[in-house]
Amino acid sequence: MVSRETSPARTKSFVGSLLVATPTLQDPNFDRTVVIGVGHESDGVLGVVLNRATERKVAHYLDQWAVLAGHPAVLFEGGPVQPDAAIGLGWRKADAPFSDAFRPVLGRLGTLDLSREPDEVAPLLEGMRVFTGYAGWAPGQLESEIEAGAWMVFDALPADPFSTSPEDLWSMVWKRQGGMLSAVAHYPADPSLN
Repeated sequence: MVSRETSPARTKSFVGSLLVATPTLQDPNFDRTVVIGVGHESDGVLGVVLNRATERKVAHYLDQWAVLAGHPAVLFEGGPVQPDAAIGLGWRKADAPFSDAFRPVLGRLGTLDLSREPDEVAPLLEGMRVFTGYAGWAPGQLESEIEAGAWMVFDALPADPFSTSPEDLWSMVWKRQGGMLSAVAHYPADPSLN
């Protein structure tokens, strides 16, 4: 079991942090997931799962946004809450002007207002991803789950939300932690088969 005490990115706000599921997490909605926090208010924490690409093309659902979607240009399962809702996560150009269509999360990473016209937002972005649904925790719930060893909190790297191999992100994040934490990357999906 991994404890909160070994988590190198302890923070008051989870916005911009990676929440990485430990092998002890028993919820199938979050098995081997990497979640980035995109909101932390008095009513709880909101994040999107970064490593669950679907086969559904962005063009089929949000045609106007498809040209901005990075590779793979598919929808990602952002989490089990409101699976019909769409959340855009974008990478802002370094010289882009301020816009209320972009809400910063971490550096040049932020959420996008998908109700805007894509032509209005396109000049601001170098890339984006679209997530269906999100992960949400009531006040204190995530902190309790972290204390129970279900999640580790790590610093995000700029490339994490736009990995071209999202299925490998969970193990990549563990490996780069170094030391004993890097061994978690090799933890078998089903330990009984080991």
